[in-house]
Order: sequence, then structure tokens, then C-alpha cells
Amino acid sequence: MSNDKNITVEERLERAKKPGQDAMILHKYYGGKIEVTPKACVRSFSDFAIWYSPGVANPCKDIQANPEMVYEHTCKWNTVAVVSDGTRVLGLGDIGPEAAMPVMEGKSMLFKYLGGVDSIPICLDTKDPEKIIETVRLIAPSFGGINLEDISNPKCFDILDELRRDCKIPVWHDDQQGTACVTVAAAINAMKLVGKKFSDSNLCVVGAGAASIAIARLLLATGFDPKKLCMCDSKGILNLSREDISKDAANGKFRQKWEICQKTNGAGKRGGIKEAMEGADIVVAASTPGPGTIPAEWIKGMADDPVVFATANPIPEMWPWEAKEYGVKIFATGRSDFPNQVNNSMGFPAIFRGVLDVRATTITDEMCIAAAEELAKCAEEKGIHEEYIIPTMSEVEPFIREAVAVGLKAQKQGVARLKLSSAELEERATFMIKRSRAVTDKMMKDGFIADAELAFKK
Repeated sequence: MSNDKNITVEERLERAKKPGQDAMILHKYYGGKIEVTPKACVRSFSDFAIWYSPGVANPCKDIQANPEMVYEHTCKWNTVAVVSDGTRVLGLGDIGPEAAMPVMEGKSMLFKYLGGVDSIPICLDTKDPEKIIETVRLIAPSFGGINLEDISNPKCFDILDELRRDCKIPVWHDDQQGTACVTVAAAINAMKLVGKKFSDSNLCVVGAGAASIAIARLLLATGFDPKKLCMCDSKGILNLSREDISKDAANGKFRQKWEICQKTNGAGKRGGIKEAMEGADIVVAASTPGPGTIPAEWIKGMADDPVVFATANPIPEMWPWEAKEYGVKIFATGRSDFPNQVNNSMGFPAIFRGVLDVRATTITDEMCIAAAEELAKCAEEKGIHEEYIIPTMSEVEPFIREAVAVGLKAQKQGVARLKLSSAELEERATFMIKRSRAVTDKMMKDGFIADAELAFKK
């Protein structure tokens, strides 16, 4: 953004549209973004007697005698399922399982390239929470972890809770823990830059869906005062007078929102987003895609040196140049084509790398906070400034360090099957992550991945 001062608003908008325009060409050109390729040698066709019948019977019997050996003999140890029902996809809403596939494929691609994790997109043709739970239970033996994705609120909370109780592998909902992890990392450095402590700062969260509630939970766990938190949903500020939320909670819905009503908003604010933002040191929005969801002029009512994270996808709640015009000090979005991308992509690949490497049985909030703190530290060591508060996807080291931090925390909390030292975790993560990038680069160089530029010449 700092080099774009002479660019008009119209030119900025055209730039913002380009990723979507290119996606329409390249998705069709490649026919999807991932594929399955062998990882074992095929020296001759006689090797299939080892990989399949009759030789494969011996590993099968070994696993039957000792089920933990499935991690040694199969790809389970490094494979994650990305499961969605397509009811809450990006900012697009309930678009169905088929339309959700490009997103889940993209998630799997990021898992592999950024974390060295093999991932399979699974889009389910049901919105029934019980059927989703049962399906994940049934497929769990094939995977080392489950990543729930883009499942609507409030059922996503109950689905996650039920599966975490029942499954022997880690299950998490990336729209909750993943989004919250990266937001915490960005907030740590943003508040350092403006010279403010979490405990002294007023926090406004715009949106009260799964992401926002998890963001609030983790930010409170890392030092914000609940009385200084003010959260808004589409009907206004969450507070004790919200009978609609109280009634929902009594009927078993949106319980988490009612909990927020009970412990936050010490100032007793009423109204909507504008009122919630007044006096706020930092606003974190994970709400309806914009532009214009949050008018940029409302920034004027915030505290000095305001920080705003407008993370809705595919379009942020306000544009960066609008926010700068009204005095924002630090601005972040969820997009990779603007500075300060606060996006799950900086969290889930590395977190699952660390989880899989120690064969953790769950992913706790403490593990996510450990990843967030390490991510923030990586950026700080490189040199944070107003347009760099969090590492970018192009950096390799942060993913390795996050994975190590998560693996160590899992062991400390007693949820890891394997005991590995920091050096061993670093060696594993480094190999797996760098291998994935190197394999992709090699396939592009050798033409096994076609040149993207050819798609635009057709």
C-alpha cells in the first residue's frame, strides 16, 4: 500500500477484482488444484506384490495386532480430512457442497504446500449435525486429524464438541481456533506498535459467529479485560438486555453468545457497530463482506492510534485506503493482496504439522496460543512496522517454528502420543515443509504442472 499513493480508487478496485478474474481462468485450466501421486518406489511391476497383494497382508495383520501401527504402515500419520457441508463458505454463505469444493481444495493445497500435510477435501451432502458427526466418526480411522470448515453457526460448536469427545484423533474447526490463533498473533504486534497493553485496551469485535466468538475467547485468554470487550452481531451490541439471545440460549442455541453478554461490555454500551467502536483501541471484524459493512468514517470515534482488522472474505468490511483516510494506524485484512494478511493460512498448516508430528489426540486453546505467540515473535524478530505485523506465506521459518511450539505444548499438556525434543520436532517440520515446496517447484520446472501463463494465451 505504501507504494500505491498515486493509484486512483478505480485502479485499486480493479486490482482487487483481479484474483477472482484469474481464478475463473486457472481453476478450469488445471481442473482442480490437487491430485494423488505415489510416494513409494516402483522399480518394476513386481513391486506391486509388496505394495498390494500378497505382501500387503503382513502390514494389515501387524495393524490388527497393534492398531497404533497404522501410523507406521500407512499415510494416516500425515493425512487430514477437510470436512464441510458448504453452509458457511467464505463470505458466500450457504452455497452447497459442490460449490464449496474449490475452497476445500484450496485448503488442502495450502495444507500441503505450507505445512507438508496431505489433505483430502470432503464436502457432505447434508446439513444435519447428527449426520455430519456420524460421517466424521466413520471416516476417522483413515485420517490423522479432522479439519472442520465452513459449517454454519451455531451447529458448528456442537459438532466440534461432540467429535472432540468421541474421536481418538484431533478434530478442530479452523473457522474458530485457526482464525483466532492468527488474529491473536497479529494483535500482539499491532498493539506493541501503538504502545498499548492488552489489559488496558478497549476491544471491539464486530460479528458474533464462530470465528468472532473464538477470537474473543483467545484474546481474553491472552490478556484483554472482558469488561473492556464490546461485541456486535447483526442486531446490535451484545448485552444483558438482549432477550433474543437469552431466549435462544434457553432453547439450546447460541449459548456462547449469551455467555459473551454476561461477562463483557462493562461500559454498558447500547446500539450498533458505531457505538461499539467508540473509544475502542482495536476493532476486529469477522462479519459480512463489504465494502461498506463498516463505514470508514466511524474510525474517527475510536481511541488514538486506532487498530482495525477487517477480515471478511472475499471483500473486507472496508477498504484499506478508506481506513487510512480516516486515520487508522494499523490496518489488516484477510486477503493476501494487501499488507497484513490476518488469515488462517498462517496458522492451520503449521499447527497440524506440529500436531501430527507428536500424534496429538486434540488441539487445545493453549496450543493455539503457543502458535500465535511464536508467529508474533517471528515477525518481531524480522522487524515489525505498520504494514508488517505478521509473517507472510512466502516465509518458511515461521511455519517450522509454529509447528515446534505446538508439538512442545502438546507434550507439556499430556495430549501427545510421541515424545520428541525441540530439535527433533524442528528437523521433522523442516524436512516436511521444505520438501513440499521443493516438489512443487520441481514439478513446475519439469512441466508436470503446466505453465499458468499458457492459460491466459488461449
